[in-house]
Amino acid sequence: MSERWRAWPVAQIFPETVPGVSPSGARITYVLAGVAPEAPCRTAFQPAAVLRGCRMALRATYADSTQTFVATVGIAVLDRVWSGSSRTGRPATVRPVAFPEGPAERFGERQYFTGVVVGSYEHYMVATAAGYADGRPYQPGDRLVPRLRDAARQIATALLRALTR
Repeated sequence: MSERWRAWPVAQIFPETVPGVSPSGARITYVLAGVAPEAPCRTAFQPAAVLRGCRMALRATYADSTQTFVATVGIAVLDRVWSGSSRTGRPATVRPVAFPEGPAERFGERQYFTGVVVGSYEHYMVATAAGYADGRPYQPGDRLVPRLRDAARQIATALLRALTR
């Protein structure tokens, strides 16, 4: 299981679509905007989110089907089992990845509002950074943050579940 990331095709790790619920509560589909090349953990994650024993990071960005919200998902491949807990707010997390000519083209460090970090008793940790697709920067106190965090958790959990089942 710890080597699936090497053996599986990219589309199996980052599927074209992930079903979910929008921050407003509507059922939607998150659509793959792009997949970044493999990167060292120190490049793909913010410094406080890098775990010892992190071998490699895989990242992709998804946009909701309305192209209102985007989320970068980072998968850390670990040398040892990680069993940490989810974090809330605007945590240290994966670095957002923008992709030109689409809903994720203006998504970056200043634009992520929230994120989560989830793991399993396997060799993977999944982190998300989520925000608006229109490029608006993070504003402390935005009331959307808890609902957007829940949507980001859904994406992370779905990808982690697919990778570890």
